[in-house]
Amino acid sequence: MNLFLTSFALLFFFFNSSLSLRNLTVDPCDPTVQHDPRTLRSDKITVLINGYSESRTPLLQSIAAKYSAAPFVSAVLVLWGNPSTPTQTLARLSHNLTLSSFGGATISLVRQRSSSLNARFLPRTAIRTVAVLICDDDVEIDGKSLAFAFRVWESNPSRLIGFFARSHDIDLSRKEWIYTVHPDRYSIVLTKLMMMRSDYLFSYSCGGGPVMGRMRSVVDRARNCEDVLMNFVIADESKAGPILVGAKWARDWGDKRNEEEDGGDGRRRLKGAVAEVGLSSRRGEHRKRRGKCINEFHRVLGRMPLRYSYGKVVNSVGEQGLCRKGGKLVFCDH
Repeated sequence: MNLFLTSFALLFFFFNSSLSLRNLTVDPCDPTVQHDPRTLRSDKITVLINGYSESRTPLLQSIAAKYSAAPFVSAVLVLWGNPSTPTQTLARLSHNLTLSSFGGATISLVRQRSSSLNARFLPRTAIRTVAVLICDDDVEIDGKSLAFAFRVWESNPSRLIGFFARSHDIDLSRKEWIYTVHPDRYSIVLTKLMMMRSDYLFSYSCGGGPVMGRMRSVVDRARNCEDVLMNFVIADESKAGPILVGAKWARDWGDKRNEEEDGGDGRRRLKGAVAEVGLSSRRGEHRKRRGKCINEFHRVLGRMPLRYSYGKVVNSVGEQGLCRKGGKLVFCDH
């Protein structure tokens, strides 16, 4: 039976791959292949998960299934960017993802043409919603926080919404931009989890003429900074900074600062494997590279569109007063 399922999945993947190869002849930037904005759903969202490492596939399947089960999710697309992954491995993953979506939104595996990080922002005909959620395959968030972020986006559709924030700043001694973290302000949200209008994908991949093309080339050379460039694009169009949303529960499996034991489910060992392949695992060098990207984007564009935002949007406003209960000081409404 397992052999039959594996063979069926492999044939299914080959069939879909042939369809994808035919679709590659269609220019994704051709305006005639874009959906009429009036036909896009505004009450649901499409999730785009970036996938690359085979060591992350168990976690990827779990995360994709959770997104699929959310009532406001229309579809989940897993964008596989590792061209060296064997076809049979992807066939098995595609089959498992299909099983994971039982009863929820469909989960589709898309094998991308190249490993370019720019490919995660291609406009795709499978996207039939006004908004998209861009996310990595090693970050989990609770469903209520994600639903709340979607409500925040509905009230601010031109803004970039996210859960993980960073900032640009100026090093006056060197007269150059740097990539950093500020405790009181931010200007960048990361593709770990970011929500935005789907037409920004077209702006990133197809708009801006030669200038935008040169900035996408910076991303390809650095093998980094696609999220920073998307922040540039959206800030330049919206003339506003991003919005940081507070999460009740969020777990970044790729962050090496989280090394505590998480129980007997094997996640601690999996997290270690995940952290090793993350771009940000080399933190100091990672920040320098992203600072160079900011400087290059600014040089090519000729202006600095990034804008600071302040504060975090939270899901509820609870009692701030402290009361003594059981010999401890706790929030009075707990």
